[in-house]
Parts: sequence; C-alpha cells; structure tokens
Amino acid sequence: MIGVPMPNPRDSLIANLNRQLDQFFGAGRSVQEIAPGFSGERELVFGSSHSNKLKIERDKLAPRLKHLADAGKTVIEAAKEMGMETKRARLIARENNIKFPGPP
Repeated sequence: MIGVPMPNPRDSLIANLNRQLDQFFGAGRSVQEIAPGFSGERELVFGSSHSNKLKIERDKLAPRLKHLADAGKTVIEAAKEMGMETKRARLIARENNIKFPGPP
C-alpha cells in the first residue's frame, strides 16, 4: 500500500529462524557436534569442470609422491624426480595429507 512503511526484512528473517529453532528443540532434538574433516565442505574450491579435471590429474600423481615421501625424499627432491614444480608437489601433498621429511 502507498504510504504504509514496509516491514524490516531482517526482523522477519530473525522471527522465522527463531520459530524454526523452537520447532527443532521442541521436538526433542539436540545439537550434534561434527568432528573436523567430516563436514563435506571443500577448501575454497568452487568446483568447475576444469578444476575437477586438474584435481583428477593431481590425484593420479599422489601415490608416487607418497612413495617418494616414505622413501625419505624432501618435497624438492621428489618434485625434481617427478619433473614438476615444487609448488604443485606441495599442493598435491597438502590435498592428500602427505608428510615430507626435512624443510618444507
């Protein structure tokens, strides 16, 4: 209507959220704490098809990189042996929880 102030959208969102919380806890449910790493959230990756292809290629290289890490190679030595940049080797190691001995 003309001349009638609009209700604040923030107030309606807060009221709706409070109503949903009351329904949730009123039904006898409780809050669960999910352990880190099980949320399914990805680390700042938006998931385009191109980035998915690159991730698949990196995943193919991960077993060999893990083998070199277990053999005692540093990340620089392993990257040189695999013929890749150390930055890419570090990325693969971070994505696959591969620990290298020596300096990073």
